[in-house]
Amino acid sequence: MNIIDKYILKRYLATFTVMLLLFIPIGIVIDVSEKVNKMLQNKVPFEKIAIYYYDFTVYFANLLFPIFLFLSVIWFTSKLANNTEIIAILSSGISFSRFLRPYIIGATIVSVFALLMGFFVVPKASEGFNNFRYMYLRGSGQIEMRETTNVFREISKGEYLYVQNFNQISKTAFQFSLEKFNKEKMVFKITADRIHWNAKKKNYTMTNYKKRIVGELGDRIEASEKKDTVFKFDLDDLTPTVYVAETLSLGELNKFIKKEKSRGSANINVYLVVLYKKYSIPVSAFILTIIAVAVSSMKRRGGMGVNLAIGIGLAFTYIFFDKIFGVLAEKSSLPPLIAVWIPNTVFGILAIYLLRNAKK
Repeated sequence: MNIIDKYILKRYLATFTVMLLLFIPIGIVIDVSEKVNKMLQNKVPFEKIAIYYYDFTVYFANLLFPIFLFLSVIWFTSKLANNTEIIAILSSGISFSRFLRPYIIGATIVSVFALLMGFFVVPKASEGFNNFRYMYLRGSGQIEMRETTNVFREISKGEYLYVQNFNQISKTAFQFSLEKFNKEKMVFKITADRIHWNAKKKNYTMTNYKKRIVGELGDRIEASEKKDTVFKFDLDDLTPTVYVAETLSLGELNKFIKKEKSRGSANINVYLVVLYKKYSIPVSAFILTIIAVAVSSMKRRGGMGVNLAIGIGLAFTYIFFDKIFGVLAEKSSLPPLIAVWIPNTVFGILAIYLLRNAKK
């Protein structure tokens, strides 16, 4: 690595770090101004607020790091162009591809750091951030934190449970059914209008209980107005927090997705989007770095302002694509893997085009 590589790489990492240190406090100030009344109203302890803003910093730094990186590369590359440093470098016989090398090294360093953060640090911060937001800033707290309608699970091999509605406060589920199959043949089916979890007794009370046992010569039916029993499952486990995937490390997330697939979870696409974004966000560092260099390496008549305007426009376009296709993956039949990688694919093609047409 020669002097020019070290010079550009140092500027790359330093400008990105400064950009983070400048924008994160601004984000915190805006967040405080919006939520301070709610915090005071709910008498949130100062210690919890301090922990929340630590989690807030990690969560949003990870979420928006490609945009901060993009703008920082445009900023310092435009300064190099305006000072005619890029012209001097290229005039010395260094090719444009060789000029890109320190940028790629910098993008690699940032991507590896972001990947490790996304695997191990961000999940914990996401859990603290979301817990605080739902508990203190969104009114009814735990109710909104959980999926409580049309809960369907495979609780063990061949054993399926369905609940139409679940009340987290009273620990009561409505329109309950439990079906047991053996090699695609039903063994029994239990239904109840209501099932209530008794925390002290560690059992369930079913109202309007019915059990149909399927036999070879005929079915046998049991019925009772009320029945206490013990099941293998806990209703609390059947209603996970809506953001549960964001709070798991990579290994835990893979296990969780495998389990939820076997249970037939309706939110499986949401969990897959979270998994695929752990890989797609770091890759975007390379794509956005190349676009930023191609856009800002040319000295323009309007100066740095024109480059920044183009950069901000491209940054918001990237965010728009990322959010739109993320929602489509969660709410439609579009495969999550394709949806998550469409923004990187589109901007990757744009990066190749801009790089080929950059003035060298």
